[in-house]
Amino acid sequence: MRKVLYDRFGDEQVLAVRELPTPIIAPTQLLIQVKAASINPLDWKIYRGEMKLMSGSKFPKGAGIDFAGTVAQVGASVTGYQPGDAVFGFLDVFTGGALAEYVVVTEAFIAPKPASISFDQAAALPVTGLAALQIIDQLAAVGPGQEVLINGASGGVGLFAIQLAKLRGARVTAVVGPAGLTPATQLGADAVVDYTKQHLSQLPQRFDTIIDLSDKLPFTVARRLLKPRATFVSMLPSPLGLIGAFFRSLFSGQKHRILILKPTAAGLRDLAALAQNGLQIPVEKVYDLASVRQAYQETSQGKVKGKAVVVLG
Repeated sequence: MRKVLYDRFGDEQVLAVRELPTPIIAPTQLLIQVKAASINPLDWKIYRGEMKLMSGSKFPKGAGIDFAGTVAQVGASVTGYQPGDAVFGFLDVFTGGALAEYVVVTEAFIAPKPASISFDQAAALPVTGLAALQIIDQLAAVGPGQEVLINGASGGVGLFAIQLAKLRGARVTAVVGPAGLTPATQLGADAVVDYTKQHLSQLPQRFDTIIDLSDKLPFTVARRLLKPRATFVSMLPSPLGLIGAFFRSLFSGQKHRILILKPTAAGLRDLAALAQNGLQIPVEKVYDLASVRQAYQETSQGKVKGKAVVVLG
């Protein structure tokens, strides 16, 4: 089978497609034939070595976290699935390996693919969809009537977060570049700010929640836009960042939360239900496996709004 691997940290050039034996499964495992896998910012932060404290430095490493495909084999102890079932799911966030023709998982890491969406769309759901769910429902606890600002709203997490915040009854202000104005508006944002034309400090209102998906909005700036008792959510977990967020939240009514993604099968089922009920999955560009370096280069440079997917079969 073909699989994307790398033997050292670096840019997209470290990624290589290699031929490997098809994995053998244990009694509790399933072998999934991957139809599509999606690209996430977390992928390039890991292969560039920006998160080596969490990912470790043991090589070779695989790339890609979330996928969709069909069950090829089931272990003797597996009861919930059978060969031929269409599923979507995720691998360990820091180990990766979804960019492969076959992956090995347990039942805890997959859910049935909704019949109403394609394999490409299903592959685009797990990481960014679960991140948006965790931010909106757990870290920020967004509710009816709240004012929510999403900075960097035209990426995968942002376009899901807009929809989820609207479903929870919030009023959403999306901050995007020129190319993100249309998709943010189409997915329900009440107000859209082009950051190339208006600085956030010029906004007149104050917010119950600010979600920074760009990694470019410091808490010291965001706090001026927050109500006295409000929540700021950021994306990059690091030891210093987590300590700083803890103390800022301890001594201020303005809370700083940092997303530490916790994928679950229950979360996948929630996403499946949302997709069945109309959640839009913005897959903008599809690549083949041979173009994986190009795929990561273009997405990391912000040339793809929404989600990019690599098709394997």
